Amino acid sequence: MLDQRGRLLVAALGFAGLRAPSSDRGLRALRSWLDSWPGIGAVVGGMARQGYDVQLTRYDERGWRATFYTSGIERSITSATASAWEPTPWRATQRAAWEALTKIEEDGPMISLPGSNP
Repeated sequence: MLDQRGRLLVAALGFAGLRAPSSDRGLRALRSWLDSWPGIGAVVGGMARQGYDVQLTRYDERGWRATFYTSGIERSITSATASAWEPTPWRATQRAAWEALTKIEEDGPMISLPGSNP
């Protein structure tokens, strides 16, 4: 279950992931900030607060892969919670974080709506 910060991170990633061009200055500012190294740091920090570790790898000029794991020193390649391959490091990080946070587990969604029972 996500805490309040986790839900805010989901909202920010959701808005940043909208494909339609926006004339809204606030949305453009959010995208601009998230599409930067400080933005990656904020996403990774937010994911760490939710119990995830990250691996970000550059593959020459082919692109970037971001992989989130549940926190802990021991893991295997099959323990990845979410992974994304994109041309830019920020987009890979955003998409992998979005997939990890919105993934539905066997017990139900990781995100609960306010006022609902987990």
